[in-house]
Amino acid sequence: MAKQRIVVGLSGGVDSAVTAHLLKQQGHEVIGIFMKNWEDDDDSEYCSSNIDFVDAAAVADVIGIEIEHVNFAADYKDRVFAEFLREYQAGRTPNPDILCNAEIKFKAFLDHAMRLGADKIATGHYARVRQNPATGLHELLKGLDPSKDQSYFLHRLNQAQLSKTLFPVGELHKTEVRRIAAEMQLPNAKKKDSTGICFIGERPFRDFLNRYISKEPGPIKNPKGHTIGEHVGLSFYTLGQRQGLGIGGLKAKGAQRGGGEHEPWFVARKDLEHNTLWVVQGHEHPWLQSTHLKAQDASWAAGQAPTEETLSAKTRYRQSDAPCQFQDLGAGGFTLDFPQAQWAVTPGQSAVLYNGEVCLGGGVIASL
Repeated sequence: MAKQRIVVGLSGGVDSAVTAHLLKQQGHEVIGIFMKNWEDDDDSEYCSSNIDFVDAAAVADVIGIEIEHVNFAADYKDRVFAEFLREYQAGRTPNPDILCNAEIKFKAFLDHAMRLGADKIATGHYARVRQNPATGLHELLKGLDPSKDQSYFLHRLNQAQLSKTLFPVGELHKTEVRRIAAEMQLPNAKKKDSTGICFIGERPFRDFLNRYISKEPGPIKNPKGHTIGEHVGLSFYTLGQRQGLGIGGLKAKGAQRGGGEHEPWFVARKDLEHNTLWVVQGHEHPWLQSTHLKAQDASWAAGQAPTEETLSAKTRYRQSDAPCQFQDLGAGGFTLDFPQAQWAVTPGQSAVLYNGEVCLGGGVIASL
C-alpha cells in the first residue's frame, strides 16, 4: 500500500494503540483522534473519558504521532442516546454500540478525518475489509480471532464507509496484539478491555435507566397466569434475563426438593398493553425458543440484500452462526427461518447475516 494519511481512532485501549503502531510501521502518516462521546457525569467512577484520553495521549507520545481531542457528545446524544431511550421506552432492547459505529465512529468521525485530508481511517475493531476483484465491492469480513470478532457490531457500515476504513488488528489474534503492545512497552499494554458502553460503564444498568425512564410497576406472571411477583417497569427487563427478577428461589407450595420447581426463572415475554412481565422456569422452556423472526430497518454492508436463500445468522453477539432461510420482504424488511430453534430472540437486537466469513449486513428484530 502506498504511503497514505490515516486517521486512527485512539480510544486509550490496547487495540487502537497497536492499530496506530502497525500503520506507522508501514510508513503511513498517522494522526490520532480521541473521540469524546459522552459528557453527562463524565467525572464519575463509572465513565471517565479523562483517564482514557491520558492513556491515548501517552500512547501517541510513545508511537510518535499527533493526537487531537474531538467532542462528538452532541452528535452522540442526538443520534444514538435518544434512539436508545426511545427503544427502551417501547419495550425493546436496543444495541447502542451498533448505532454508535454507524452514526459516530464511521460517520461523524469519518467526516472529521476527511476534513483533515485523510485518505483512510482506522480503528481497533476485530474485523477485516477486502475489495472483491470480480465485483469491485468492498466486503466486511470476520476478524481472524473468532473469540474477538466484532463484525456483528459493524454490519450497518455501507460501501462508502468500508472503502475508507482499515482494521489492522482484525488480521491478528488478541494474544498477538497484547504481545506487540508489551514489546513496544506501551503504557496501556496490560489495560483490561472495556465492557459495555461508556454512558453506562460498570454501573448497575437499572440504576442508570432510572434517571431517564419512569417506573411503572406491574405484575410478574408465570405461564399459568398466576401473579408471582411485581416488576419495576417493563423497560428494565430483557428477554432471557435471569438475574434481578426478585423471584429467585420461589417454588410451588409443597414442591419436593430437587424437583423442576427449583429451576431458575427467565424473562420470556413483555406485554406492554397489560404492563405484564411473563416469566418461565428452565433455560429450555418453549417460550424462550424461536424458529422464526421478522426484521426491519435493514442495512446491507454487502451493498445490496442477499440473493441467496440459505445463509447463517446471529441474533445476538455472543452466539455461533446459525443456519437459516432468508426471505427479502423489500422496504428494508426480511424474515429468517431457523431449522434449529434460537434462544431468547429479542426485539430491538440485531439479526446479522453471514455467508461464510463475509458479513452481509442485517436488520433490527421487530417480531418473532
